[in-house]
Amino acid sequence: MSQENPNQQPDAAKLAGPEIFPPAEEKSLLDESNAQKGYANQIFASGEYNGAIQGYEKALATCPTYLEYDVAILRSNIAACHLKLAEWKQAVDSATQALEALERIDPSTADQEVDQHEPGPGIGVVVGEIDEATELYLDGLTRAGHTINDVYKLRTKALLRRAKARHSVGGWASLQGALDDYQALLKPPRQLSSLDQKAVQAAVQKLPTELEQAKIPKWQT
Repeated sequence: MSQENPNQQPDAAKLAGPEIFPPAEEKSLLDESNAQKGYANQIFASGEYNGAIQGYEKALATCPTYLEYDVAILRSNIAACHLKLAEWKQAVDSATQALEALERIDPSTADQEVDQHEPGPGIGVVVGEIDEATELYLDGLTRAGHTINDVYKLRTKALLRRAKARHSVGGWASLQGALDDYQALLKPPRQLSSLDQKAVQAAVQKLPTELEQAKIPKWQT
């Protein structure tokens, strides 16, 4: 009886990326997903946030999984619904899923770092060559008519939503996470409106005090 070699390389099939649909089928699936997203947007605008969540989830079901930007939009929209419903933990989870999808497109800013030796708006730290998986996701981004600048804008929106949700969850760990998110929003390539920037700066100033208070046992307060 043969024994498995612990040093054996994984089967190539297991390392294969997501199934890439033929162009016509990809377009059809994306069109169907976008149509459902548009319907969900209307439901959101009417204030029916639970119904909007269901609509965005239906859009996710038809969106090709490798079109990470389009997936991230839907996840971020779901986070917005949970915020409206004051479902803070669900909002954190959905916003995190959106951010993870965007990091697969542009891992260079996954740690919110910027190369100080390469100045210029919208340019993240360069980390070696683009691997095959990232290239696949970037190709999908281009085919769907989006740009890396769109990725930065959506990451800003998703970070804002997660920061607000973490802040509302409360407790030391969530407050620290909110502070991390807010601080990341003040670094390039973030694209904050002047109103959002003021709110973020105010939160960054306020949160350290809240963190200190969160360390104090409730029976001592």
